[in-house]
Amino acid sequence: MVSNEQRRRQLAREKYLRQQQRRETARHKSRQRNVVIAAVLAVVLAGGGAVAATGALSGKDKDKKDDAASSATPSAAPTSKAPDPCAKEAKAVAGKKPKKMSWKKEPAVTIDKSASYTMKLETTCGDISVTMDAGKAPHTVNSFSFLAGKGYFDHTKCHRLVNQGIYVLQCGDPQGTGAGGPGYTIPDENLKDASIKGGKYPAGTVAMANQYNPQTKKGRNTGGSQFFLVYKKSDLPPDYTPFGTVDKAGMKVLSKIAGAGAAPPDQTMNTAPNASVVINKATVGKS
Repeated sequence: MVSNEQRRRQLAREKYLRQQQRRETARHKSRQRNVVIAAVLAVVLAGGGAVAATGALSGKDKDKKDDAASSATPSAAPTSKAPDPCAKEAKAVAGKKPKKMSWKKEPAVTIDKSASYTMKLETTCGDISVTMDAGKAPHTVNSFSFLAGKGYFDHTKCHRLVNQGIYVLQCGDPQGTGAGGPGYTIPDENLKDASIKGGKYPAGTVAMANQYNPQTKKGRNTGGSQFFLVYKKSDLPPDYTPFGTVDKAGMKVLSKIAGAGAAPPDQTMNTAPNASVVINKATVGKS
């Protein structure tokens, strides 16, 4: 016959084991969640293709700086479907597709490096104007001038919105998958700019996506056509060429897009904006 004291000890052991099991389950879920977050953020700024899976911001414990953004939030992206504030405008241009273009090498630099240029993005959610500094990022500004002049960005959708950990809208891929590009790459520029000192990209910053992997130190100078617009200050290592600043009216457009939220990650780990953001026309000219 089991005494009261033995029964009490048995119940205490069972309670302890249940607590340990719950803690282990919680730790396992936390690890899985962090892997998902890291994967989403890893893909967000990678220029495309298979490299994206191990690209920028792929978090590991030893890479504390790169892991900061991925561990800052409890989930990779909200899963609720918010109303589309740009649906009417998107419907009006439905059916228009981007042109398929590709070049073997970067175009020759022909812009005036002493001048400022403005890129105007006429989108289904409103116009966004970006002031670009040709002196600090001549290859980047020249490439955008070239591509916009060819109509490369016309009718392309902004395929990714991140609103957890970092706060960016990513555009510039005619494929709309995060894997597209112009066929050539451009060098990294302006990575020591004072505006991104300390690993913080201020709201309004426009920067290049790339395939740089901070863990392997590989993937420098892999910018193509994809770029991201920062709508809220974001903690990011200074690995992405900052080349422009969004105007006040454009920031209101970005706020509207961000306010609609993002869809859950798809099979490519994209978190598409709920807003139908399509660049109807992109133009670049001297300011």
